[in-house]
Amino acid sequence: MADESGSQSTAAAMAVFGEEQAALDEAGVPAGVLPVGSPLPDGDLLDAVGNATSARQAMGGRPAVIVFYRGAWCPFCNLALRTYQEQVAGELERRGVALIAISPQKPDGSLSMRDKHELTFAVLSDPGNQIARGLGITTAPAPDVRAAQQQLGLDVAPSNADGTATIPMPTVVVVDRDGVIRWIDVHPNYARRTEPEQILRAVAEHL
Repeated sequence: MADESGSQSTAAAMAVFGEEQAALDEAGVPAGVLPVGSPLPDGDLLDAVGNATSARQAMGGRPAVIVFYRGAWCPFCNLALRTYQEQVAGELERRGVALIAISPQKPDGSLSMRDKHELTFAVLSDPGNQIARGLGITTAPAPDVRAAQQQLGLDVAPSNADGTATIPMPTVVVVDRDGVIRWIDVHPNYARRTEPEQILRAVAEHL
């Protein structure tokens, strides 16, 4: 994206994002992330058309792979979910494992993400990052990062259901049918994501 920036302002914003990613790499995974063996927190979620639901309801009594992403505005998230649809969703379905994507955005953002990439799995909104906070994976952009985002016409807060700029670190969690965390992979640097083969291997080894 940096190579394809078409203006000085875009290049300047990308430089800010590069510095942010380096700082996130240095900070690493937060110390308070829930460990394997903990129950997955749940909350009052909304599906892509605004109906009330929860993570356990979306699991439908099955084990699950739960993907936490930042929102439909994030190009890395778009790439990741599209890739999971192409390379993970079918195999999980064959194994009887639910695939669920969760973000703090409003339901219309979830609907846009689902329809744009023809996702066959549940795409849910978590107002206020209830589950992500419980997992210990929330973060918020620094003022200079928010300014750079706004320079590109992006303001995260209005797209979030709670009106704040708090977002989850991209994370994949494998939970058993009882809702117990069996594997978790947190990426503080949002430019990196859990690879499809890592997800399938974790499912094979831990479920």
